This record gives sequence, C-alpha cells and structure tokens, in this order.
Amino acid sequence: MKIIPLAAVFFSFFIFATVLFAVENSSNQDFYPDLLDDESYDNDNFDDAPQFIIADPLEPMNRFFFEFNDTFYELLLKPITDGYIWLVPGELRESFGNVFYNLASPIRLLNSLLQAEFATSGVVLERFLINSTLGVYGLVDIASIEFDIDPVKADFGQTLGRWGVSDGIYFCWPIIGPSNARDSVGWLVDLYTHPVPYVHDSRALDFAYYVSARVNTISLHPNLYEDLKRFSLDPYIASRQAYYEFRRSFIAVDDRDTGKE
Repeated sequence: MKIIPLAAVFFSFFIFATVLFAVENSSNQDFYPDLLDDESYDNDNFDDAPQFIIADPLEPMNRFFFEFNDTFYELLLKPITDGYIWLVPGELRESFGNVFYNLASPIRLLNSLLQAEFATSGVVLERFLINSTLGVYGLVDIASIEFDIDPVKADFGQTLGRWGVSDGIYFCWPIIGPSNARDSVGWLVDLYTHPVPYVHDSRALDFAYYVSARVNTISLHPNLYEDLKRFSLDPYIASRQAYYEFRRSFIAVDDRDTGKE
C-alpha cells in the first residue's frame, strides 16, 4: 500500500499543530456543559455542571478545511451519491455496507485484543467467520439475523483512549473530516492495518475501494450532513461538537458494547 506521501503530509500538519497547541493551549479552549448528566438538571446553576474541553487552537485552518470539505461535498460527493442512490436499490447498498464492514473485521479484532477485551474479540471473530461463509462473503449479516450476535466497533483511536491517551487538539482534515490528534494517529494506524490493500499492489484499487466504501456509507444516511447544516447556526461548531460527543461515548469505559446482552 503506497501511502507514504500521505503519511508525510499528515505528520507535518500534526507536528506543526502540536507546537501551536503548546503555545496557545491556555487561551483557545472551548468549554461545553455535559447536558446528558442528570445533575445538570437537578441544579439550576449551569456553571456547576460537568464540562469537557475542546481544544481548537487551529480553528482558522480547520474552518478553511471545513469550507473546502463542504464545497467538495456539494460539487462532487453529493451528486455522485445521489446518482448512486438512484441507481442502486437500498437493500443492495445495505448488503454492500455489510461487505465493507466485514472486510474491516481484522481492525476490530486487533484493537479489541489491544484493549484486553477478549469477549469482544470473540464476537468479532465469530461474526467474521459466520458472515464470510453463511453470509456469502458478508453480503448478509447472518450473525445478527440468525445468531443474535450484534456488531461491535473498535479502532485504534478508541484503543489509545481506553489506555488513557487524551483527545489532543481538534482537526478538520481535508476530505477526511473531523478528528483530533489522538484519532488522527488512530486513523492512520487503522489505514495500515486494513487487510484489503495487502492483497494487491495497486494504488488505483486502494482509491476505488475507499471511495466506494465512503459513497456507500453516505448513501445509507443521505440526510445526516444536510440536516446538520440546516438546523445549526454554525455548522462548523455543530459538527465539531457532534464529533466529540460521538467519540466520548464510543471511548467511555462505562459505555462499552460487547455485542451481547
């Protein structure tokens, strides 16, 4: 898999941003109350509500890339996705999504092992074996339908978070979208541990696979981004907040989902 130039660019941004964060950390943090905590409703004084920090010292750069991504979505990605939705029936797109999910099983298996979540590792392995055989290479999620083995999620960003690595500063990467320092490293590790690029030596096939997976995922939730822009005063802040809320719930130790009752 030939993505060394991408890695070089990524870490150049990462090092630059880390230096800026060290300088501006004290004056560029956004605080948000945890409105999901029951205590915030029991106390009328919201100043005492639990808070978490979003460090965004690179907001001008991130906003630029957010606008770039929005333009990219409106001019290219949305028309392609709309055409794909018109051409491919929803049930078939769901089956394709199952295949993409099944192919990424080694990433979830590796990270559940790194988190010492051995029960979760067993669930991932069971699902992969069942869906790859009885489910016709993953086209049908037989593991869920017939065996009540629900899907689980695990990535390297989550692994780092479970072992105590903090979020770091916020990034909005071109094309990739919202992330942070920890999850950016996790994304790159997951990219290298995905099995598909190792079965061939073609950058074009790598590109086609990841684009297809991205378009298919968006086609299954076509209104998600549109609704975020429609119902928020500042889509950049809304997307940043939504990303952090999602990742916090995903990484939180108390919210672990083993896929079983």
